[in-house]
Amino acid sequence: MANRFDVRRQNGFVSVAMLCFFLLYLPIATLVVYAFNDNDSVVIWKGFSLRWFHIAWNNGLVIEASVRSFRIAAIAAVLATITATMAALATTRTKPYPGLTLKYAFINQPLMVPEIVTAVALLIVFSRIKIWTGYSGLGYLVAAHTAFCIPFAYLPIRARLESMDLALETAAADLYATKWKTFRHVTLPLLWPGILAGLMLAFVVSLDDVVITEFVKSGGQDTLPTYMLGQLRRTVTPEVNAISTAFLVLSIGIVTAFFFISRKRT
Repeated sequence: MANRFDVRRQNGFVSVAMLCFFLLYLPIATLVVYAFNDNDSVVIWKGFSLRWFHIAWNNGLVIEASVRSFRIAAIAAVLATITATMAALATTRTKPYPGLTLKYAFINQPLMVPEIVTAVALLIVFSRIKIWTGYSGLGYLVAAHTAFCIPFAYLPIRARLESMDLALETAAADLYATKWKTFRHVTLPLLWPGILAGLMLAFVVSLDDVVITEFVKSGGQDTLPTYMLGQLRRTVTPEVNAISTAFLVLSIGIVTAFFFISRKRT
């Protein structure tokens, strides 16, 4: 019997994998450790302390940027998830036809185009709209984040729809249920884990976004990531580490919840 190829049993594979994980997570671990540093320097350890978390918690600019980030992320995630749900239903609950692949590509376009290109394009378009309308509020950030987050919400929702048994919806139709009642009482309850997963994924992507936000935002509209970027340009203190650690814990919590919800089967 011929030997079967197994990448896990190749010489050096484990060593290379361990090295990659080490290089990836060592900087993050270092950041978290120095968030608890009692020194004003981020490179000289003086002792364990929570004072930088306390300073960040009482920093009005940090609180303001955090609240703004959560507002934008929450609104953008909800709008992106609603749009993604409708797009997923339209592209899965239909027979294949010419142009369907093009629609897939169009919906997932923000994933394929470099984010800097999207940011520059939005900057050009929104700058003209600002001149025409005189409006310079948070609506531009919400619109930009919504458009960028749609494919992130679309992928788990579409995956959930494709794994669902169409026989249940057909049975509901055979029992004289209308399309709306079929969707409300059959499709939506089964689709709900995918919708929640898409919502959380869109939320964390919006919450972490820097490039698009930096290009689209107006003066005084810093989100937490752009505020931290501005601080790094001036001076680096363990306060930035503390904020990053809190941000990291929140992101891990959301992604972990997304993982467990996306695995749920009914």
